[in-house]
Amino acid sequence: MASTYTAIVQQNQGWWIGWIEEVPGVNAQERTKDSLMASLKEVLKEALEMS
Repeated sequence: MASTYTAIVQQNQGWWIGWIEEVPGVNAQERTKDSLMASLKEVLKEALEMS
């Protein structure tokens, strides 16, 4: 069963920033929203593998 996570995403001064609300430390900053979402997914995957 897949878990659901909440990505908080904002644009700030030309950068996209975001984090996963349920997992502390899972955050990213990228120039495009698509890149940000890919980075968040990768960081979340790594964090879940470590837990």
